[in-house]
Amino acid sequence: MTDSRTYVVSGAASGIGAATTTLLRNQGHEVITVDLHPEGPAGPIDVAADLGTPAGRAAAVAAVAERAPVVHGIVPAAGVAGLTGVPSDLLVRVNYFGALALVRGLRPQLAAAAERDGDAAVVLLASNSITGMPGWTAEVAAACLREDEAAAIAVGDSVESVMVYPGTKAALAWWARRDGIGPDWAGTGIRVNSVAPGKIATPMTERLAADPVFGPLSKDYPSALGRDGRPEEIAAPIAFLLSPAASLIVGACLFIDGGTDAILHPLSPEGWEVGPITV
Repeated sequence: MTDSRTYVVSGAASGIGAATTTLLRNQGHEVITVDLHPEGPAGPIDVAADLGTPAGRAAAVAAVAERAPVVHGIVPAAGVAGLTGVPSDLLVRVNYFGALALVRGLRPQLAAAAERDGDAAVVLLASNSITGMPGWTAEVAAACLREDEAAAIAVGDSVESVMVYPGTKAALAWWARRDGIGPDWAGTGIRVNSVAPGKIATPMTERLAADPVFGPLSKDYPSALGRDGRPEEIAAPIAFLLSPAASLIVGACLFIDGGTDAILHPLSPEGWEVGPITV
């Protein structure tokens, strides 16, 4: 097994994606960055593409595949928050379908890494809003898991985007559990897991704080540590899940939220079962 590995990180121009890119590069790995914006704190973005569109997704996959025939891991960190005035369809298109288009499109490169070096991994970005925010729209998650983008957008358009965000993130966590254990993924040596961050000090949460509706609510966000998380505190567990040291971890959803989920649900996490949905 080689020491230096090749990873792909989307949403690499800011926040968790940028922190993950910096950490992996500091560990000596090659990181191919993907973002809508051409520049980030870690330097120029390698592949500028809009993962919210089919054409942008295809272009991103093709550009990465041209650069790297072997990919050891993918972190699709690009995401859109459900804030006032943000179209619900954008969350569906980027958070779920954009993320999985990158993962699925590069599955041959992941499989090549697993065959050559014995291990490959995907870490999806879920959210602790899955369990921490009541009343979100489960049918968005169900439509996502049916791979029906048009239906997910239609359902999302009927409610506020804040209720769509957890649905797109739950769908990612559920997809990791449902499909990640299958023959195309774990069966070929590709481990799929997800992380569920809480409130992290990123440009996304800065926009949340400035939101006229949700900003005041964010000030009372519960944390056992009494503070927001930092992007590097999410990047470190992601790097571990990507590494061969996590070789037995498959289908997990790791909450990284300073104890928020434990505060809200001290005995049994809630939210995974949100009522009858048809997938």
